[in-house]
Amino acid sequence: MLDSHCHLADEAFADDLPEVVARAREAGLDTALCILAAGDVDEPDRAATLRSLWPEVRFACGVHPHQAAAWAGREDEAAGFVRGLAEAEPAVRAIGEIGLDYHYDFAPRAVQRGVFAAQVVLATELAQPIVVHTREADADTWAVLRGADGPLRGIVHCFTGDADAARDALALGLHISFSGIVTFPRADALREIAAWVPLDRLLVETDAPYLAPVPHRGRRNEPAWVTEVVEVIARARAAEPREIAAAVERNFASLMAGK
Repeated sequence: MLDSHCHLADEAFADDLPEVVARAREAGLDTALCILAAGDVDEPDRAATLRSLWPEVRFACGVHPHQAAAWAGREDEAAGFVRGLAEAEPAVRAIGEIGLDYHYDFAPRAVQRGVFAAQVVLATELAQPIVVHTREADADTWAVLRGADGPLRGIVHCFTGDADAARDALALGLHISFSGIVTFPRADALREIAAWVPLDRLLVETDAPYLAPVPHRGRRNEPAWVTEVVEVIARARAAEPREIAAAVERNFASLMAGK
């Protein structure tokens, strides 16, 4: 079992990270992909602590669309900054989370697109997968990705789109990752999509410390609770949880290995 997207280097885990890691291991997790926010001056130290506690953890780093405004007028430099971070952290295996967020619009949309596109280029140069954040921006997200020059692989994290968005992501060769949102009572449409996404493109995540699944809603999320996501998806697919967990492990390993 694994968590394909969490923020264990976040300040939310600063006081009890050893216990959080212990609970993840007790829940059967072998690894996780920890997302690092490019530019956060404290996360590298917390990432080093995490690596010492859980050597199997892998990392992704990138400029989130919420922080893209800092790179206005020098979007290409954002990719160079991320390259330096990726090269400095040997456990970095992906570029992300990167993408577009038109819900909050914390950065001008044109700047978001420029920063996103530059990091997609970086990922292709490094032959690493991307971790995509897209919110109310699917058409532009797919347009940027279709413009990629070279092989593209990656994850649409915390997928909450409709069936057309899922098909578009799959057509681009991406994996689709479902978070605790799939467990929410009103998420019937999302569970329907989780039921038909090809098994070899399926991933699960927590996005911890955010989006705690049922029955933990309202609490700080953590990787151990990814098991709740697996259980719900298994029911939606009329499958055994162990079958879903095994598929997720295979998919993640192949994605990180570039296969």
